[in-house]
Amino acid sequence: MRVLTPQSFLDMPWANGGGRTRELFRLPHPQRRDEFALRMSIAEVAEGGPFSHFAGVDRLLGLLEGEGMELSLADGRHLTLDAPGQVVAFTGEIGIQCRLLGGPLRDCNLMLARDWGRGDLERLSPADGEMVRLEAADLVLLYLQRGAWRCGGEALPDGGLLLLENEAVALSVSGGAVGWLAIVHRLPA
Repeated sequence: MRVLTPQSFLDMPWANGGGRTRELFRLPHPQRRDEFALRMSIAEVAEGGPFSHFAGVDRLLGLLEGEGMELSLADGRHLTLDAPGQVVAFTGEIGIQCRLLGGPLRDCNLMLARDWGRGDLERLSPADGEMVRLEAADLVLLYLQRGAWRCGGEALPDGGLLLLENEAVALSVSGGAVGWLAIVHRLPA
């Protein structure tokens, strides 16, 4: 088990120059070291506009907070995120135009190289005092958005990231805890 603190996160501009993101975790691609196999990040979106292109990447996007957004995809689909916790999936190479439904928002992004792995992203909002059990998977990432999270009696850092590799863990929560859980499975080599 690894615990990453907010001080270890990397703030950077979007690939298309239209905003900024906070990279929580990046795993280099085993065949293409200048690309990622997995990337989890939090974006602060102040205005609508085009999404960055990521060829060969599958994306999962969840609304952390804010009034939401509508995504218009080049294939004619429209995806709406208008309640915290909603998650949508799309390919990184499709053209996307974003329209905000209100003011600024924050979202959680899980991006996976399609030739490397598959994943799921979901929001956890357990009741105070509840035990959250994370089952073993190739990789499990839990962004601790808010509240108090404890593992074995030890407090985890506010806004931190818990990273598990082929291990299970039980966490206790309080203080209106909210987290974002990514479960990732590598493709067979």
